[in-house]
Amino acid sequence: MNIPEEILEIINKLQSANFEAYLVGGCVRDLVLNEIERLPIKPKDWDITTNAKPEEIQKLFEESVYENKFGTVGVKTESNDPTLKIVELTTFRQEGKYTDKRHPDTITFAKTLEKDLSRRDFTINAMAIEVKSLKSKIKIIDPFSGQTDLKNKLIRAVGDPNKRFNEDALRLMRTVRFACELSANWQIEQETLKAVKINAPFLKFIAGERIRDEFIKIIQTPQAAQGILLLEETGLLEQFIPETKKSIGVSQNKHHIYTVWEHLWRSLDYASQKNYSLEVRLASFFHDLGKPITKEGSGKEATFYNHEIVGSKIVRQILNRLRFSKDQMEKIIRLVRYHGFVYDPEITTDAAIRRLLIKVGKDNISELAQVREADRIGSGCPKAVPFRLRHFLFKIEKINKQLEGKEPSLKILKINGDDIIKILKIKPGPKIGMLLNILLEQVLDEPEKNKKEYLEKRAKELEQSSEKELKKMNETAKAKYKNILEEEEIKIKNKYHV
Repeated sequence: MNIPEEILEIINKLQSANFEAYLVGGCVRDLVLNEIERLPIKPKDWDITTNAKPEEIQKLFEESVYENKFGTVGVKTESNDPTLKIVELTTFRQEGKYTDKRHPDTITFAKTLEKDLSRRDFTINAMAIEVKSLKSKIKIIDPFSGQTDLKNKLIRAVGDPNKRFNEDALRLMRTVRFACELSANWQIEQETLKAVKINAPFLKFIAGERIRDEFIKIIQTPQAAQGILLLEETGLLEQFIPETKKSIGVSQNKHHIYTVWEHLWRSLDYASQKNYSLEVRLASFFHDLGKPITKEGSGKEATFYNHEIVGSKIVRQILNRLRFSKDQMEKIIRLVRYHGFVYDPEITTDAAIRRLLIKVGKDNISELAQVREADRIGSGCPKAVPFRLRHFLFKIEKINKQLEGKEPSLKILKINGDDIIKILKIKPGPKIGMLLNILLEQVLDEPEKNKKEYLEKRAKELEQSSEKELKKMNETAKAKYKNILEEEEIKIKNKYHV
């Protein structure tokens, strides 16, 4: 097993001082899983448990921090790997009752490793690795058959699952998270699943931000949709997002072949398979939550007028409850509010697109198109990106280039009409436009000449030309400018296959 040198040195130092030391937790699970499936999983953190007391650990490791009541000492290393900068060493421990369903009322130090492992959540997290010497000779200690459950892709609570979930209700969410996070085709063991359903109401004892963190981890996996279905099946989803319950069984109209609920999780599934951002995934899952409230009529002609507005208000309540950041909230809400944007290449004007850009935000517009893709696939449409959506993306990029000054125009010149009036001491008129067009043509050919001093000098030279010569140069400049714009447009069109 690939155990870092920094970890081996810490364990060796503890063993040399006649203390026991073992790798525990997620790093052990990942190392064993690597051996079983030959997966390149790198542990996110490294945890060591020992029979050394915190004060004894600190005597051995001068560069350490102990600022908690859980018997955990953070040992600093000089590693460049962020997962190894601080390694947590925790004394064997056992815990008292969990009155608040989250934290133990009391913590006492245990005498044996087995006693320490017995308090952990799942069998796959209740293994330890004993490393003997710097040669990395290892022994896996597995009192609860975690290796077997890893091979069978099974999430099983240690001991009595009801007791485990009563100790820490956040483990209810972690059960689903691990079933989604490790890889595809994981299952929750039947007695553990039954206990999750029985204890689901205890999730209300957990702070919104702790639930949010577990929920985000589920949503960010490729199995996000399966995670949502598990959360619904176990009764956990209604504990922190009860608004989704109203969508179950709500039929739609001729534009959809699924109920609102099916449509939402299928939309999320598309977004997660495409590896879109967290905000796009959540907006895809939330985007039609306003439909059950706004539905009028039935059958193929049912309507859902203003469901985007109603839905965005519902989403704000959900995100507030789960304490999402302000920036995340605003992005997700905008994506939900404007997911139903209408675009017709023959009707929609550039001005209408600019207004949409202002409402949605320039940085969010491509993600709005991604939500539309998820919406389409979740509706049963065979094509995620039809011609209209591709044409919309083409228009967006074209208009964005104009707004950002990246498209060739008079705005790029280091001189303007007012400057020319002052320099040449002439009145406003068509001549100003002609001079600017001619200057632009030269700058497009020779960008290095786009300097105010040169352009002023060149304007004075052009001013000496006859009206006929200026008109001819102006027509040539405009024709060239038109060709450049057409070439740029063709490039963007080709990019979106329109």
